[in-house]
Amino acid sequence: MKRDVGLARFLLLAVVLSVSSATAWQIWSTREHALAEIDVGNLNLAKALNIYADGVFTQSTVLLLGLSERLEAEGRELESLRRIQTLVRGQEQLLDQLRGLSVLDAQGDSILQSRTGESSGNSSAERAYFLHHRNSPSRDFFIGPPIKSRTSGEWGITISRRLEDPDGRFTGVVAVTLAVESFLQPFGSIDIGSGGAISLATTSGQLLVRYPYREQDVGRDISKSPNFLRHYADVASGTASFRSGLDGIPRIYAFRKSDRYPVVTTVALGQSEALRAWRRQALLTLGVVGVLLAAMAMVGRRLIINIQHRVSAEASLMATREALLKANGRLELLATQDQLTGVANRRGFDETLSLECRRAAREGAALALVLVDLDYFKRFNDTYGHLAGDKCLQAVAAELQHCANRPGDLVARYGGEELAVILPRTDLQGAKDFADRLVARIHALNISHRASPHGRLTCSAGASSFQEIHADGVEHRLIEAADRALYEAKKSGRNRSAS
Repeated sequence: MKRDVGLARFLLLAVVLSVSSATAWQIWSTREHALAEIDVGNLNLAKALNIYADGVFTQSTVLLLGLSERLEAEGRELESLRRIQTLVRGQEQLLDQLRGLSVLDAQGDSILQSRTGESSGNSSAERAYFLHHRNSPSRDFFIGPPIKSRTSGEWGITISRRLEDPDGRFTGVVAVTLAVESFLQPFGSIDIGSGGAISLATTSGQLLVRYPYREQDVGRDISKSPNFLRHYADVASGTASFRSGLDGIPRIYAFRKSDRYPVVTTVALGQSEALRAWRRQALLTLGVVGVLLAAMAMVGRRLIINIQHRVSAEASLMATREALLKANGRLELLATQDQLTGVANRRGFDETLSLECRRAAREGAALALVLVDLDYFKRFNDTYGHLAGDKCLQAVAAELQHCANRPGDLVARYGGEELAVILPRTDLQGAKDFADRLVARIHALNISHRASPHGRLTCSAGASSFQEIHADGVEHRLIEAADRALYEAKKSGRNRSAS
């Protein structure tokens, strides 16, 4: 039954662990699936916004290319600048993000401004795009960091190109300004949740536009950010999850670099919002499974308790049975044991003699009996008292047990002061020798007996033995023969044995 309890516990634990593991795996797999769907959606959105940014930059570079070629071909006369300004104003109708045109000379002074909020003659020699073209011979287009208008305070993104004379000498810069606000409008029309973000940055780590808009983020250098270095440095597109270094919100990011321009578009969803549906479903699943496991645990616990009760009842029954067997054994022992001397009583003697007679008959072996009687024992009791007589009997019985030490030998109190010893597989001579030894041992106890002619306690013994016992009633004949021998020993003067 204890094994059943262990098995029930093992099965219950196995079921709970299996269900818990399956549930955990299912919740984890649905989370991975939800994240994969979020990544796909974010990548698609990043790609679309990247295409939008590429279109704006392409229109801007086409305009810059035409203007730079015209300036280099026609020069910078007033009439030429007016025609260019008229051309730019026409392009503003086609390119909503365009906020103006700047033409700078080799010293960085403005020679033409179109709706930039800055007047002609202002110096832009400290602007990053001017310094880039002045210091680099490259004629490639340059997307510079966002700049803030000195007069209107508006932020813009500059795309510029170097101007040269026919000899390749630096003569200035032509630049168009794209309003940051115009990028924020389409970004803000996309539902990315309260924790989402969309950004446009250069591949060198210069933040151009970010939604939601915070002025302190415009133009921020994130090139040294661990997140930028780890996720954006070497791949054209990808996904990642990390805590934003700008506002500390954990987000799921997707980014895509432009194939034509050194910019990267990033779309991010707040991790908590993005996984809200999955979390709700996971909590529902955990609740249902938790209730089922709780019910299963209650049923299993009740089952185990019932089994334990059965085990306890069975153990109690077994203990009671053992106690009864021991009690019966003690009762049987008490029924066949003399309480004074501790040797077998008359009942035990009769049962053992009958058993040994049957065994001797089966095996064809000899069986001997020695009867021992304490000489003048009545006088002993009269002289020393019955308590001393009891102690004397106990001492004699112990001495007999010491002598009859073979397996199968039995010492019994035959009656009063008379004792008997059953000796299996012993012939008459062996029985006589045993009786002589007993007489000598009792004499050697040196128990004082003033009322005896011998001055000490002595005994008389009679021995008998039968070989090849077959007839019924042999027990009585064996006893009668030993009794006659005992009578002969007493008649001959006591303190001796006869056979």
